[in-house]
Amino acid sequence: MTNIRFKALEQIMQDQLKTTTDKQSKISSYFGQSVFSAEKLQSYLSQKAYSEYLQSIENSTPISLSLADQIASAMKGWAMEQGATHYTHWFQPLNGATAEKHDAFIDFAEGNHNMERFSGKLLVQQEPDASSFPSGGMRNTFEARGYTGWDPTSPAFIIDGTLCIPTVFISYKGDSLDYKTPLLKSQRALSDNASKVCRLFDAHISKVNVTLGWEQEYFLVDERLYLARPDLHLTGRTLMGHASAKDQQLEDHYFGSIPTRVLQYIQDFEHQAHLLGIPIKTRHNEVAPGQFECAPMFEEVNIAIDHNQLLMDLMKKVARKHRFRVLFHEKPYQGVNGSGKHNNWSLLTDTGVNLLAPGKIPGKNLLFLTFLVNAVSAVYYNADLLRSAIVSAGNQHRLGANEAPPAIISVFIGQELTRILTHIAESSGELTEEKSAGLQLKIANIPELLLDNTDRNRTSPFAFTGNRFEFRAVGSSANCASSMIALNTAMADQLNKFYMNLSAQLKNGESFTKTLLEALRNEINVAKSILFEGDGYSQNWLIEAENRGLTNIRSVPEALEALISTESTQLFSKYNVLSEKELEARYEIMLDTFIKQIQIESRVLGDLAINHIVPTAIKYQNVLIKNVEGLKGILDMKDYKELSQPHID
Repeated sequence: MTNIRFKALEQIMQDQLKTTTDKQSKISSYFGQSVFSAEKLQSYLSQKAYSEYLQSIENSTPISLSLADQIASAMKGWAMEQGATHYTHWFQPLNGATAEKHDAFIDFAEGNHNMERFSGKLLVQQEPDASSFPSGGMRNTFEARGYTGWDPTSPAFIIDGTLCIPTVFISYKGDSLDYKTPLLKSQRALSDNASKVCRLFDAHISKVNVTLGWEQEYFLVDERLYLARPDLHLTGRTLMGHASAKDQQLEDHYFGSIPTRVLQYIQDFEHQAHLLGIPIKTRHNEVAPGQFECAPMFEEVNIAIDHNQLLMDLMKKVARKHRFRVLFHEKPYQGVNGSGKHNNWSLLTDTGVNLLAPGKIPGKNLLFLTFLVNAVSAVYYNADLLRSAIVSAGNQHRLGANEAPPAIISVFIGQELTRILTHIAESSGELTEEKSAGLQLKIANIPELLLDNTDRNRTSPFAFTGNRFEFRAVGSSANCASSMIALNTAMADQLNKFYMNLSAQLKNGESFTKTLLEALRNEINVAKSILFEGDGYSQNWLIEAENRGLTNIRSVPEALEALISTESTQLFSKYNVLSEKELEARYEIMLDTFIKQIQIESRVLGDLAINHIVPTAIKYQNVLIKNVEGLKGILDMKDYKELSQPHID
């Protein structure tokens, strides 16, 4: 047995040494090695077929079955060259995880004439069971049929010898049963309406892409400690215990040196992520003990969300290899910082312009100001909907607690931009030409530092941070798609209304600049109550927010009501993102999930109390009883000896 254990340990050390050796290469030399990128596809297709593929992606038109056959053949050839034997349609059902059903490439035939096959039909569509995933009542138990459909905008990849093909997931009747389907629709709605507004400034803009840069916070727990705690194992957080004598009081963990064992884990999952084309760039200690963060470069929102879901699964697998368990729960226990997943959201034109980049003179950048003001208005009109998109059992524990934004939805844009918007709202004069400031430290050899247009406000749920908005209220375990679907659709509707009103006014013959400023002035004066620059943790803000008419909904069931309100139903239906039936289904699923998670926590808490805490307390009580009996015996013996001695006057 000892030899077996020694050999196993030796093998683990050799594997880790090999991994370390592999990681010594430049990241650029192996980045995306396990991804079937457009460049790799081009090497397998004819120029005509590849051009047809690019046109389909660019114009958002369906790929023909004949082209799908050629792409499927290319995928299979590449995947088999990488050692893959199976393929799967990889999708994101409404249970918060990813799902996959593996099929072998090999096609068994009589006479041992076996051959690996993969057709366009198999690439485009598969049929998983739709009755065993959350459907919110759209599927009965006996109605099992569902479909997965290939998403050609997100590249296929290989994990553990299996070709994974990102797909949408719908019911037999075409209802969305996943996150990707409405996300793609919301992305299209936003692109169409943002492009209309952009063309008022630049006729060459035909498409606007939504970009997302997520920040993933997480906790690491030693495997032995994890397995010793039923609450960690079953709920992902500590339900009973006491605070450590030293946790984050000294603020010495944040940005500190990453512990060696943790760093080895991070390097390992980063290496795997880079092979899969996930552009992880940042890593650091977070505020709470055992809490860390990683973040990638910005990507198109659909791919960014696929990568985040893939990375979370990858982090769990790699953690086991390093004798860790990774926790994505938003609030492991009271008194320490919770974990969020900040969603950095921006808009990029097909001409390369970031619509939320202020430029050197923000006050004269009318295109930037137009999208900034409309983003503020979109949040103002849809605050309750945005909150419903980020609520969960874990996030309910986190919001309003240590270093997490409050449940009140507000927008932070910073003092400089606030001055600019105030100037527009209160005057009809010239635009301000105030430039971004510099910071001269007057220290030898230290160059002048350029100041961003805003500071950062950690207490704001929706903050402008230089060239994007950061939706800070999203929970660490969440699928980013939920918040992005709501935000994209809200912004699409706001831009559509703004465009219609502006176009109507332009017909009166007024100059474009004058008409635009008047439209922006109206938006600012209506939505300015949601702008807040101060401390979101303070009690004064709760009172002020109520006076402003802003809602403070902390209960998950109450917050979810906004998802099925008349306004939300009309909004999502108008842009064909989610039907009334699909919204009601999501409401049922999210409410049911919340109730079950609370029930599970309650049952585990009861089990801990009855089967762990109480027996331990009784055992300790018995120790105390024996101690008392021993003391009593000693005292009784002393009294007996004193009484037995002869009395001497």
